[in-house]
Amino acid sequence: MRIDLNCDMGESFGAYTIGDDDRIMLWISSANIACGFHGGDPRVMDHTVAMAKKHQVAVGAHPGYPDRLGFGRRRLETFSGEIRGYMVYQMGALAAFARVHGIRLQHVKPHGALYNLAASDERTAEEVIAAVRSFDPEVILVTLAGSLCGEMAAEAGLRVAHEAFPDRAYQSDGQLAPRSLPGAVIRDPEVIGARAAKLVTSGAVTSIDGQEVAIKADTLCLHGDVPDAWKVARAIREGLAAAGVEVLPMSMICGS
Repeated sequence: MRIDLNCDMGESFGAYTIGDDDRIMLWISSANIACGFHGGDPRVMDHTVAMAKKHQVAVGAHPGYPDRLGFGRRRLETFSGEIRGYMVYQMGALAAFARVHGIRLQHVKPHGALYNLAASDERTAEEVIAAVRSFDPEVILVTLAGSLCGEMAAEAGLRVAHEAFPDRAYQSDGQLAPRSLPGAVIRDPEVIGARAAKLVTSGAVTSIDGQEVAIKADTLCLHGDVPDAWKVARAIREGLAAAGVEVLPMSMICGS
């Protein structure tokens, strides 16, 4: 049994610090690095890529809507082709820093509202897929497990990493519970670690209403912008190790 553990990182900018990247980096295998639109700036991008290389953590772009005020979690109305442009622009920026440090992008994971919309909206998924295919068809696209975007990307010939969230509650239809619902975000590191181990070993998660929901995952996401996120990362790694699960970068898990 094996799984990738990814985390959204590099979201600090200017005088504002978001997350505890230095300590979280020790526990993950892939880093989704913000590209300057919802968070991040050139200095932070450069530092985060360098830190990932130092700890042998694979690097991916984490592009979002140009919405710092809403942290990329608000859906924006866009013209046709605009999302593709947002994606290419941000992937190119992070790829430049990766090149400076002698590494390549492993993956791309849309952020926040863009990620959620692409999971179910055909037009948005098409633009996300077109951006990745035109930029580098070898780059892995991270999508919500069971999503429309994942199906479309696989049909388009892209490498896809199906993602699950041990620190988020699921509904019985396999979709993430809205953050507005009580209990939608799980905080207890031990509970999250146990959920991660169950996700990988049984391919299922208990929904917010107590039902068992099947989920096929190649990678698990850790949210790095919550208090004591590094403790959650440690708990997940410990839970996976106790269950005999090996943690590897997604490039070693997802087929070419």
